[in-house]
Amino acid sequence: MRFIIKHEIKGRLRIHAVQEKMTFQEADTLLYYMHNMKFVTFVKVYERTGDAVINYVGDREQVITALKEFQYENVQAPAGLIENSGRALNAQYQEKLIFKVLMRFGRKLFVPAPIRTLYTTVNALKYIYQGVKSLAKGKMEVAVLDATAIGVSVVRGDLETAASIMFLLGVGELLEEWTHKKSVDDLARSMSLNVERVWLLADGKEVLVPYTDIRVGDKVVVHMGNLIPFDGKVVEGEAMINQVSLTGESLPARKSKDGFVYAGTVVEEGELTIQIEEVGGSSKFEKIVTMIEESEKLKSSLESKAEHLADRLVPYTLLGTGLCYLLTRNVTKALSILMVDFSCALKLAMPISVLSAIREASLYHITVKGGKYLEYVAEADTIVFDKTGTLTKAKPSVVSVISFNGEEPDELLRIAACIEEHFPHSVAKAVVHAAKEKNLEHEEMHSKVEYIVAHGISTTLYEKKTVIGSYHFVFEDEKCTIPEGMEEKFQELPKEHSHLYLAIENKLAAVICIEDPLREEAEAVVNSLRKAGIRKIVMMTGDSERTARAIAERVGVDEYYSEVLPEHKAKFIEEECAKGRKVIMVGDGINDSPALAAADVGIAISDGAEIAREVADITISADNLFEIVTLKLISDSLMKRISSNYRFIVGFNSGLILLGVTGLIQPTASALLHNTSTLVVSVNSMKNLLTE
Repeated sequence: MRFIIKHEIKGRLRIHAVQEKMTFQEADTLLYYMHNMKFVTFVKVYERTGDAVINYVGDREQVITALKEFQYENVQAPAGLIENSGRALNAQYQEKLIFKVLMRFGRKLFVPAPIRTLYTTVNALKYIYQGVKSLAKGKMEVAVLDATAIGVSVVRGDLETAASIMFLLGVGELLEEWTHKKSVDDLARSMSLNVERVWLLADGKEVLVPYTDIRVGDKVVVHMGNLIPFDGKVVEGEAMINQVSLTGESLPARKSKDGFVYAGTVVEEGELTIQIEEVGGSSKFEKIVTMIEESEKLKSSLESKAEHLADRLVPYTLLGTGLCYLLTRNVTKALSILMVDFSCALKLAMPISVLSAIREASLYHITVKGGKYLEYVAEADTIVFDKTGTLTKAKPSVVSVISFNGEEPDELLRIAACIEEHFPHSVAKAVVHAAKEKNLEHEEMHSKVEYIVAHGISTTLYEKKTVIGSYHFVFEDEKCTIPEGMEEKFQELPKEHSHLYLAIENKLAAVICIEDPLREEAEAVVNSLRKAGIRKIVMMTGDSERTARAIAERVGVDEYYSEVLPEHKAKFIEEECAKGRKVIMVGDGINDSPALAAADVGIAISDGAEIAREVADITISADNLFEIVTLKLISDSLMKRISSNYRFIVGFNSGLILLGVTGLIQPTASALLHNTSTLVVSVNSMKNLLTE
């Protein structure tokens, strides 16, 4: 495809696509393509002009080559990503807003006064109807106040004031709707499926294939802890399914043969074989959008308080208007109170602040499932970290395989990878990756595998019982032993590495040494969180006391606990919450899901197990733990903005009422200043928090 360079400085290109018109889909395809280039740091594509701005590092020729090779039809974006990008939504609301402003000024300049009068009167009926409907239900809400203000203005013949009020209310409603929809869609996209490969059942064997290869009618196997990638019918197996993302149910649902399961839900226990009935990403996206829009999880308690306070203030505003008229017998002064109310700004600015904060968090690869969790993060005084894949790097690596049964290390690694590849854990991924790097291919050699959470895996291999997992699981639970004469070799295992034990027929066959390096930023993140107001920082791990102590000392946590099971993590968090502490839990594995659910805020690392991401309230990318600090700063800034909005709304509107009652300003001016201030507060609430 051809592009023209319109402008260029070092590290930045502005290009133009040589084509008649760029569609939304084409713009998003180009955006996705360039975003996936390692040397590109920022991309923005303007579909109206066909232009794109690209910031990059390194050699300019890399960018030029990438653009030369670009073809729309050759880009394979994840299902649903392009269709639900939000670009069309933004364009739609931009056009609505521009049209609304042009129509407002167009009517004033070009439409005759009698027609304007008729239009304003008819339009006012809509607001008056909403107010009457609210009263009919026995509710004194903001709609009543809007209806009264507009109705009185119409009755007095002050149609210009009525038109101004309706215009500003309309713009406010449009901005709120736009921000809400955009925030919900951003959140839904980040919660949508992120599945690359699935286990296809073909000729009685499980084969790992790309997600895009699956067709309607295929059968796929979903193991414990994994996300169900498609809608389908259960043809074999039984499992407990976590459906909270779609139904809001906190308890898992039992699914067995002939039951129906939905894409995006997670297998908590058991295993299912599913016959696929629907493929594609859009259905999942739409279900999540519906769930979010209907869920109260989106609201913070401060947001809810603002709405309730707004409604409670309506009767007092009406009472103040009546008293002012009785005392002064001045309709103009009484209307000054009616034209100004606190509720409009409170109900508009608070939700926009919260939704904008959720949207801003997504810019830092942080997915927040509801506004109340930002509030909890701001209030938190305790944070609990899992170690593996959280404080340590998300991608541990195999350093060596030490044989204890005389077989070649590569053969033992091949066996371990064959078993481990069925389960989503960072250590399991390390084993599978090590085997892949050595080209150790294998067929499915074992019977059904059984995963014991936080312990290990048990199966039958060539009719021999085979287990792989922790020391506790292999030697204490399974009663495996070290081969005779190998005790000294076992004692000399390198202490700087984590160990994964493989045993066959109750005899230790191999120890796989795993390098689990600490994240470079871990210590700095702990210090930053402490400075941000977190008073207690805890690390919990299933690793040995020796490994846990070494990591804890390097990171600088206040407390650490080793060799803990999932239920111990959850119990510790429940005890901390019972003491009145606000607790954040950060984890990435299946074994972390009970603790993530027990905490006030569960934060999952996105490279971890699907069940952890499903249970968690917030998900961050695994690239940098400083995103947790960023989340804390966004949450704190949001609370400051909400408090600032409260003070401004109360102060400014009180001033307007005082000026109106004393006769210093007219009701029309009060209405204009009030609605303008509401709009200014709302627009200001849409700004990014971390740039202030």
